[in-house]
Amino acid sequence: MPTERGLRLFVDGLLEIGDLNPSERAAIETRIAGTGHGLEDVLTQATAMLSGLSHCAGLVVAPKQDSALKHIEFVSAAPGKALVVIVGEDGTVENRLIDTPSGLPGSVFSEASNYLNARLRGRTLDTAKREIAEELESERAELDALTAKIVAEGLATLAEPSDSNRSAEEKVLIVRGASHLLDSVEAQTDIERIRTLFDDIERKNDLIRLLELAKKGDGVRIFIGSENRLFSLSGSSIVAAPYADAKGKIVGVIGVLGPTRLNYARIIPMVDYTAKVVGRLLA
Repeated sequence: MPTERGLRLFVDGLLEIGDLNPSERAAIETRIAGTGHGLEDVLTQATAMLSGLSHCAGLVVAPKQDSALKHIEFVSAAPGKALVVIVGEDGTVENRLIDTPSGLPGSVFSEASNYLNARLRGRTLDTAKREIAEELESERAELDALTAKIVAEGLATLAEPSDSNRSAEEKVLIVRGASHLLDSVEAQTDIERIRTLFDDIERKNDLIRLLELAKKGDGVRIFIGSENRLFSLSGSSIVAAPYADAKGKIVGVIGVLGPTRLNYARIIPMVDYTAKVVGRLLA
């Protein structure tokens, strides 16, 4: 039985890698392309085919998708952790685990889910984040104008924040002259609008933070193409090749997991060509 170092020497320097003949290439292309061009269809068929041909476990690491949203859910998973469940309009379902900022109230998760599902269906995460940011800027401008008006009328003053956690740019509005407010319906309306804007801005800041985290969250998905469930890598080998999108950017990896004494000369070109076919179909 060769040692792992012996196998590495063999694979790196002594192995003569074979090649696939035209009929084998055509068979791979036909089998993968025969199930449609959706991401999940292509990857599922590719891993099943590799599994069948190699008699090992086919596996693939798929890219995170940014398709139009049908539903999104933020669920608190543990202190400092949240699960984002993203359902695309194309029927794909993806789970992403994110690290949440300290001090983020638990109510933010349900509020974010409700807000996004009610208003932003059919948009991607990037589009949703951009639209909320635009609303945020508009509300900040309105808040600045109303605050300046209230201060100019002598109904309020701006003070530096006493909370050390607040940034120096954040001002605290202190309302005074309550007797004057009683005489001015317009002033009361302005103050109430300012309070509403403060709440909206705080909520949308939290939304943008959550969307940014969801965008960057760990979205790895594993497709098992065989009933041979080898979850432990002890005593196993992986032959894997990257596949790229239309721009040549590597977006995932496809391969075979099996015992160390694999038929490397046969499996290496098989995996390599399958990755190229997958990349071409997805592009």
